[in-house]
Amino acid sequence: MKRIMIAAVCIAALVGCTTGSAQRGSAVASNTTYARDALKPLSPAFAAACGTFGTTYARDALKPFADKGWLPGAISVLYNNGVEEIACVGYADVAAKRPITIDDHFMQCSQTKGFCGVTVAKLVEEGRVSLDDPVSKYLPEFETLWITDGSTTDVRRLTKAKNVLTLRMCMNHTGGFPFELGNYISMGGWSRRMPLRSVAATAAAEPILFEPGTKEQYSNVGIDIGAAIVEVVTGMRWEDYLKKTVLDPLGMTSSGFVPSEEWLKTKIEMYDCQTNAPAVWREFNPAMARPYGDDRVFASAGAGLWTTTRDQLKFYKMLMNLGMGENGVRILKEETVKDILATSTRPKGMGGYSLGLAAGGDNGWFGHGGAWGTNCQVNWKERKLKLVVVQLCGQPRPWDAELAKAEEQFFKATVGEGDDYVGRMK
Repeated sequence: MKRIMIAAVCIAALVGCTTGSAQRGSAVASNTTYARDALKPLSPAFAAACGTFGTTYARDALKPFADKGWLPGAISVLYNNGVEEIACVGYADVAAKRPITIDDHFMQCSQTKGFCGVTVAKLVEEGRVSLDDPVSKYLPEFETLWITDGSTTDVRRLTKAKNVLTLRMCMNHTGGFPFELGNYISMGGWSRRMPLRSVAATAAAEPILFEPGTKEQYSNVGIDIGAAIVEVVTGMRWEDYLKKTVLDPLGMTSSGFVPSEEWLKTKIEMYDCQTNAPAVWREFNPAMARPYGDDRVFASAGAGLWTTTRDQLKFYKMLMNLGMGENGVRILKEETVKDILATSTRPKGMGGYSLGLAAGGDNGWFGHGGAWGTNCQVNWKERKLKLVVVQLCGQPRPWDAELAKAEEQFFKATVGEGDDYVGRMK
């Protein structure tokens, strides 16, 4: 059995982690662990229950750090072909002594990219777009692109791009775009800068970093351009198309881009990691600044979706089940997931990345991480999943290594050596 872990794609993990901090309290751990048949929906009463059921690998690994306050709160989900362990350790809000639960809301940041990838994959599946379509077919402002020489002097030399920028390149970070718009922090971060079509137009007016398709540069901007193409093709706002075709069919009623006051009451608070000391509460991160729910919030396909662990599991288990939700609703065809989401769409030698998802090769693992430490990887071949939810800035994070060991122990100890279609939902 292959147990290769794909590294989380968290390029923005340290963005803005030097401002906005304040002390609110230190943690005294609260711990809940669940083990269950994952094909049965979690009831609110069960999710809120206290106690230990089944395996406790993740809880045992994380609890020592939560007891000391170094790790304010964390959620781990491990799944192996029908056997599941869910561990909720510590607090969502240390000062309020509010235990962390799977129904608490959090910013998943770059994990949003995979949601954009699914919307693009749906249009490819329906024959409405091709991954190798020129971006200029849908957004004419990208007809002519200029490449900067990277100079920081008063004079910059620009060269006209020879390669055609394609939708594929935007979605797999080989389009030549920078990580973000140059002034995104001053606009309030990736969820407060501007609508998706405006992001695309702004990016088209700026020089790119290299010839399209020849290198890789992780980029929220490129993903947002992909989402802008979805808007052109569907005639809908991207977030509305996502809700109609993915979130609502999967029953993801606690996911969206503009959190309500009720959602924010269950927010997992953000903390700065400290060395051998309790984590420190952070009021906000400038990469995704407050206020979170006013009329200046715009959907960011690269980093903006709020969700809960319960909802996020519905999305990733759909990917694990090759397009079929646990509620029996099919979002994508099996071959679509295998061919363009679980398989890299980059040229050889540029690392494994598909459409908004890290895809490591033929071992079956693919998924994504987020800036504040969230991560989920699934294996469609062996029906495995490993998910972690935290809201942390900075380093060190000594619990990561211990959690990795716990994950390995779980997969070794639990049943699940299936082939490509063991337990696959039809």
